[in-house]
Amino acid sequence: MPHPVVVPAGPRTGSLRIVHLGLGAFHRAHQAVYLERYRQRSGDTSWGICSANLRSSIALVDGLREAGHRYHVAQFTDSETVTLREIGVIEEALFTGKDKLTGRDGQGRWGRDLEALLARLAAPETRIVTLTVTEKGYFLNPASGMLLFDDPMIAADIAAPEAPRTAPGILVAALARRRARGIAPFTVLSCDNMPDNGRCARHAVVQLAERQDATLADWIEREGAFPSSMVDGIVPAMTEADFTRLSALGIEDPNAVVAEAYLQWVVEDDFPLGRPDWTADGVEMVADVAPFEAMKLRLLNASHSLLAYLGAPEGIETVYEAVSRDDLRALLRRYMLEEAAPTLVMPEGTDLATYAESLLARFANDSLRHRLHQIAMDGSQKLPQRWLIGTSARREKGWESPCIALGLAGWIRYTAGRDTRGNTYVVDDPLAARFADLHARHGQAPEALVGAFLAMDDVVPSALAADADFAEAVLAAYRRLTEQGLDAALAHLT
Repeated sequence: MPHPVVVPAGPRTGSLRIVHLGLGAFHRAHQAVYLERYRQRSGDTSWGICSANLRSSIALVDGLREAGHRYHVAQFTDSETVTLREIGVIEEALFTGKDKLTGRDGQGRWGRDLEALLARLAAPETRIVTLTVTEKGYFLNPASGMLLFDDPMIAADIAAPEAPRTAPGILVAALARRRARGIAPFTVLSCDNMPDNGRCARHAVVQLAERQDATLADWIEREGAFPSSMVDGIVPAMTEADFTRLSALGIEDPNAVVAEAYLQWVVEDDFPLGRPDWTADGVEMVADVAPFEAMKLRLLNASHSLLAYLGAPEGIETVYEAVSRDDLRALLRRYMLEEAAPTLVMPEGTDLATYAESLLARFANDSLRHRLHQIAMDGSQKLPQRWLIGTSARREKGWESPCIALGLAGWIRYTAGRDTRGNTYVVDDPLAARFADLHARHGQAPEALVGAFLAMDDVVPSALAADADFAEAVLAAYRRLTEQGLDAALAHLT
């Protein structure tokens, strides 16, 4: 049994200058941990957080309220080394999603705490709004970057801007209130895994504002700050086994989170209304986060996706189990060093080979049960930035990408929703219905199926979709994977 180091939370202050949209496990184990460190080190208690859950269960919000807005993060270096942190920097929790427990029609209602959230965002004390709403939470076409105006959620925000349901809609509504009151816009800091995530946030907000008020859109574009950031730290979804493990350590906390000890946060320094002085707590403030974001997306996140789409249909449950296989570990090393690294332009002194080896060591952390099906969620939103941008750059130079060709073959196979043993699973993706239709129509014709997936112009860049040689490589990998199995497909690469 590990002997934990226990770090209690600092005192509550009621001073809230940060609002966070997307109250999930990653936020609680990453941004909140950094701010708790800052609060305890500096003694500055003025940067408390109001965190809002926009879409998922109301239970977490109510659970945090019942616990006095305190919870625990268990940071595992390995199975024997753990730091237990009590986090108290989230001092208010709100819910604006659909509460399925209310409503006479049984359909629930939207926005229980929406007015409280908008009031908090519009308050002059609010300086920064951070986001972890996942790629799909920006409602942008992954290939073109255009706002999905025909999405029902965005359409609802356009029709009723005073009752927004999406993160972009909430930001627009709050910024409209600030502008009307002569209050400068807050800084919007995206913490989602997307290249140029600050630009994506700005693009979503400005495009939506244009549909409501052109002068508001101009004000946001002119006055607003949308720095980009890169976040890193593995935070698996909690399981009953995790709660049992924490119980053995003396922690009975339904709001607890298990994570790896490693954390990284690289942030562009553009905060007109101020920010915490958190560099001493590990936050790296830079002028341009793009190289760091590309490195993380194309090495760490892309490798995770390779494991997910190749491993999950084989019955491999976790990242640890996957990298314990020599052939999958070799695949990741080859992909990172031979396919991804040559597409990256990094600051002087960056050692990509050392970074790649550190990732393999982190993936082999046996204390984390990072499920491959969790990683596989929302692939249509993730793969453009994780795989396809770098692959397009390689194809422009005439370079092959056999690892990604196999990965795409694995993704296409995964979207069928059935593993190699015949068991079914849920394909959790905004385009899941389209995937099911493509498999129903072309499932017995590999060439037509692969062609149809590569022709999805809201996922695959047009130049890559038109690349006949790359399409042939994906088709060959798909045939090999589905007809001969994963072992043979991996052996073919070597």
